[in-house]
Amino acid sequence: MKALIINHLNADPKCSEIPEPNPKKREVVVHIRAAALNHRDLFITQGQYSDIQLPVILGSDGTGELEAPFARARADKKVIIYPALDWGDNPNFQSKNFRVLGMPENGTFAEQICVPRTNIFPMPEHLSWEQAAALPLAGLTAWRTLFTRCQLKKGERVLITGIGGGVALTALQLAVAAGSEVFVTSGSDEKIERAVALGAKGGANYREAGWGKQLKQEVGGFDVIIDSAGGDGFALFPSLCNPGARVGFYGGTLGKVNGLSLQPLFWKQISLLGSTMGSPREFRAMLAFVQKHEIVPVVDSVFVLSEGAKAFEKMGRGKQFGKIVLKI
Repeated sequence: MKALIINHLNADPKCSEIPEPNPKKREVVVHIRAAALNHRDLFITQGQYSDIQLPVILGSDGTGELEAPFARARADKKVIIYPALDWGDNPNFQSKNFRVLGMPENGTFAEQICVPRTNIFPMPEHLSWEQAAALPLAGLTAWRTLFTRCQLKKGERVLITGIGGGVALTALQLAVAAGSEVFVTSGSDEKIERAVALGAKGGANYREAGWGKQLKQEVGGFDVIIDSAGGDGFALFPSLCNPGARVGFYGGTLGKVNGLSLQPLFWKQISLLGSTMGSPREFRAMLAFVQKHEIVPVVDSVFVLSEGAKAFEKMGRGKQFGKIVLKI
């Protein structure tokens, strides 16, 4: 079978012929039809990840068809893959054995993958292969951050920073469907306009001086803020929060936060809530919500598997709006 292999750090992935995988006990074979890139995949190629083991097939997101012997019925064949392993029994946090597909285990950037049957869920019926492939990691991360950690309620006002990435866009779509009033930030006016077309009420360009004060004057405070960057901009959030607000964050690409004052945090009873991925139960709930509201994940572009290096190059430029997908 063909697969996109990472053999060395700081090198392009190579589309190579490798043996088909053999399922172990309680595993099934999925013939992948589409798989989506995440920043995790790019960070691994750059060596910006712990305990990297090479060579490996990257990829956490995937949709496909169950190999015939494993499909219980015709409707069981189209599946979407839960993108992690061994969450554990505690719903509050992952186990010490928790890991994401695509390193150390081989991932979804291949024509076939073996995964535990418990990782297989019916694919939402209204989505194409490519749209569904854009959903797993981003949808799960956004769902847990919004609803499990931040306990988002209908009618609350939400700020989602750095709109354009897969998780941020999915969080926008989920929050809008839940009846929230959503605003966004971006360094691109065009991305803000595209977010408005998806249901956002408006936004602010964080490259403009005083964007936080201007947003507060125009909109008022926020009940929930969703962030993935951290950095010094995080220190502005307490001033944007309503009393009792929750700040959910699932990443820290800009590093440590300088200038964060604790006084407004405790005086306003603000909660800072870290979040990572989510459990299979949360994945099932997210899929049901997406199906009910017919949410369609945003796909920026589609490449065939042999163009994998071009897909990684595009992600490295950081100009995408939505997910970059491999058609397999």
